[in-house]
Amino acid sequence: MGFVKVQKNKAFFKRYQVKYRRRREAKTDYYARKRLILQDKNKYASPKYRLVVRFSNKDIIAQIFSADLDHDVCVAAAYSHELTRYGVKLGLTNYAAAYATGLLLARRVNKKFGLDELYTGKVEVDGEDYNVNESAEPDSKAPFRALLDVGLARTTTGARVFGALKGACDGGLDIPHSDRRFPGSKATEGEGAQTKYEPNPEKHREYIFAQHVANYMKLLQEKGDDLYQAQFKQYIDAGIGPDDLEGVYTAAHKAIRADPLKKRDPKDLGHFKKREKPKAPDEKYPKKDHKKRKQSVEQRKARIRVKLLARGKAGGAAATAQ
Repeated sequence: MGFVKVQKNKAFFKRYQVKYRRRREAKTDYYARKRLILQDKNKYASPKYRLVVRFSNKDIIAQIFSADLDHDVCVAAAYSHELTRYGVKLGLTNYAAAYATGLLLARRVNKKFGLDELYTGKVEVDGEDYNVNESAEPDSKAPFRALLDVGLARTTTGARVFGALKGACDGGLDIPHSDRRFPGSKATEGEGAQTKYEPNPEKHREYIFAQHVANYMKLLQEKGDDLYQAQFKQYIDAGIGPDDLEGVYTAAHKAIRADPLKKRDPKDLGHFKKREKPKAPDEKYPKKDHKKRKQSVEQRKARIRVKLLARGKAGGAAATAQ
């Protein structure tokens, strides 16, 4: 038998070091995170801000984070389920909802730092690329700058994460980006092309106002009413047709700019449920005492005595009393 080298022996396991917990759980790309949060030492503890965009099955989460020594600090947040306050009742996870969520977050951040009147962003949405630095004045405050953090999401052309990015940029945030991955962008053909890709603002505008959803609704209507009823029943019940979607999102963008900190309706209960009557302003939930207090021997005997009396065992209660 030839020589066999033992690799995983005691010495190996004494040197072995496991990876970070969130790396083992495939939740954090630490290679990317290190480059997003590290700051030059001559910046004197000025934090780097990240625009963190995440998607769940029913919600879109957009947050601004800064990194501290032992934890992340959330500066502001916006969720797509908040769009119901601005008139968007359905389709809370599509590209148009991602744009509106990014816009809502940008207006909240600018309002928090007193930049909402200085940097209004792009009010007329036409799908063209926009950079807030173009409108910044040299002697005024600089726009709020953040870096896009996509996490483990695939950065394919037309991905919803770029909808949130576009909404935040149009809302007045300074986020370094290009229009290479926006919907409709494609590689240029030919040797004489000046750029490697060609953007398509008209196509991008369609996605911002959910016209890709409207086109699919019209397609199903042509194929048959049963298919349309099955796929878009909630839209039909809400009285929203394919021609109404652009108006819904236009009104939502206007309402977000008017009041980005709009509170929810007093009858809202969460998970899209409603109360029968609004909650009173001074109504408070009763506090629960989760701590188990230590009882004396007399208190424990009295507690048992009460239980025995409730069961009709008077003799046992008398014995307990002795």
